[in-house]
Amino acid sequence: MNSFFFFFLFCFFLINPSVSTPPSLSLSTTSLSKSNNSVTITWSRVDSPSQLDWLGIYSPPDSPLRNFIGYLFLNNSPNWEYGSGSVTIPLINLRSRYKIRIFRWTESEIIPTRLDHDHNPLPQPKHLLAETEEFGFGPGHGPDQIHLALTGGRGEMRVMFVSGGGRESVVRYGLRSGRMDRVVGTRVGRYEREDMCDSPANSSVGWRDPGFIHDGVMVDLEPGKRYFYKVGSDAEGWSNTFTFVSPDENSSETIAFLYGDMGTSTPYNTYIRTQEESLSTIRWIARDIESLGDKPALISHIGDISYARGYSWVWDHFFNQIEPVASKVPYHVCIGNHEYDWPLQPWKPDWAMYIYAKDGGGECGVPYSLKFNMPGNSSAPTGSRAPATRNLYYSFNFGVVHFVYLSTETNFLKGSEQYEFLKNDLESVDRVKTPFVVVQGHRPMYTTSNEARDHPIREKMLEHLEHLLVDNKVNLALWGHVHRYERFCPITNFTCGSGPVHVVIGMAGADWQPIWAPRSNHPDMPVYPQPSHSIYRGGEFGYTKLFANRERLTLTYIGNHDGEMHDRVEILATGEVVNGKMTNLASGEVKVGIDDGKGKEGKTSILWYVKGACVLLFGLLVGYLVGYMSRSKKEVVTNKEWIPLKTTEEHNSS
Repeated sequence: MNSFFFFFLFCFFLINPSVSTPPSLSLSTTSLSKSNNSVTITWSRVDSPSQLDWLGIYSPPDSPLRNFIGYLFLNNSPNWEYGSGSVTIPLINLRSRYKIRIFRWTESEIIPTRLDHDHNPLPQPKHLLAETEEFGFGPGHGPDQIHLALTGGRGEMRVMFVSGGGRESVVRYGLRSGRMDRVVGTRVGRYEREDMCDSPANSSVGWRDPGFIHDGVMVDLEPGKRYFYKVGSDAEGWSNTFTFVSPDENSSETIAFLYGDMGTSTPYNTYIRTQEESLSTIRWIARDIESLGDKPALISHIGDISYARGYSWVWDHFFNQIEPVASKVPYHVCIGNHEYDWPLQPWKPDWAMYIYAKDGGGECGVPYSLKFNMPGNSSAPTGSRAPATRNLYYSFNFGVVHFVYLSTETNFLKGSEQYEFLKNDLESVDRVKTPFVVVQGHRPMYTTSNEARDHPIREKMLEHLEHLLVDNKVNLALWGHVHRYERFCPITNFTCGSGPVHVVIGMAGADWQPIWAPRSNHPDMPVYPQPSHSIYRGGEFGYTKLFANRERLTLTYIGNHDGEMHDRVEILATGEVVNGKMTNLASGEVKVGIDDGKGKEGKTSILWYVKGACVLLFGLLVGYLVGYMSRSKKEVVTNKEWIPLKTTEEHNSS
């Protein structure tokens, strides 16, 4: 009987040569130990391979076929046209197991309405070719997504992290890696799918279990000392050992890294655009932190944090991505439109009806509010079952700088709680202890971006908030939202001469805005001249670094393309502003020139005019000599052409 069966099969395949063995799919490992471990997926025997054949990543593994978290086309492998290949993907711990599937997809099956964030068709899972076994992270891998924050209290450092089981976890810390003998417990919280306000955050495609969020505070820290710590438990495992330098309240200097709109990168395509350039930002900052030695520092990320927009796993990628720096220095944030905005948000005045849209992807500020814990107790109700939105506005001292964070997404008008906070806070700053004040918020008060929809909010900020900054002699105001770097003169009511130096620093990763020259597919877009109050505009990705001592605050703009400084401004404790210059060399190369105090830029320094008046009194000979020397100096270059940074149709991507 068996002989007859096998003879029949032999004849069947001989007569039907088109019948072939089904594709195979295999994994290099089925057990990962830590987030960002890689798995290699290998496939073979894919008949008549197509450019549209794709690989889907699923977690949990029983997710409906159309609810993948990510995908890659098989043509990412160099041998794909032969029906075989492999890709290696680093995966993070999503607190559930994974499964990989490969699919056949044809152009005739493209669904025009099922698109990703860039309006590209999302793959369709109609023809499943093969799938792997389930795989995931083994037991005892410990928590991850570790990040620090200041509490506002002396001798304290907050540490937050995520675990899968929510069991009791602790923080062990000490002055030596071999003797972390101090222990503090953690408070545990989480949020549920029902807490989300809209889709995709509360839909089956966007929602994933966020795990349990742990929050512990290391106390009684000696100022300016290097501490070692780890988090976790014997039951669920321990993290790696991390280290930080405790803040010194009496320090005579301040170091900070500041940016907005960074986002995160994923090693696969997903429903939304992710920000690959964010990897460079983190790498350069990690370099700078390493070079500090035992000096304390902090990071300031002023809105549009992860750009998850309702897809839960993007938050997980973000916190794993920043962990190399956020585990070493406190990571501070303020809320942006992509953390919060949704159609039913409680504060939406008539003039803002078209400003606050669906940018939050239905999250209504919940992940932002629970995954971070900033100083102070500011909050606002969501008007729904969702917990109140936190981390809206707060302040703290760090060395010689008083940092203030604002919310541009909730009520800031005169008479609001936020307005009263800002007024009282700025009026109570001890300028002997902290001679410099830096205010930060997401949407800019000043920008030359041609964003018509944001114009009403800028008008309201100028009307209600600018006088507080000017009257209280705020030195520096930093903003995001516009995905470029732009520095203004000391400015009040669009007039140079006095007021804070406003700088837009939204260039850390988000890239969906027009470039400086008109795009070929939009030749009708106008070119906008650079006004005189805009001192420097940069189109490169990057971040800013702040260094301050009791006499001087210096802000530098560092480009991701080379890790070098491309703009610099200095603010003296007296309030005088000394600009860095961009000098145009004869070769056409652009380099940075630093003012020496003898020829400070005319737009911001009264001393230039005094000097000019004195020169006239010296007579023809001295005038000739000074004129000759002045002509030999390099002139400031201002880029007089650019296109609008945002268009109306691209508003929701900002």
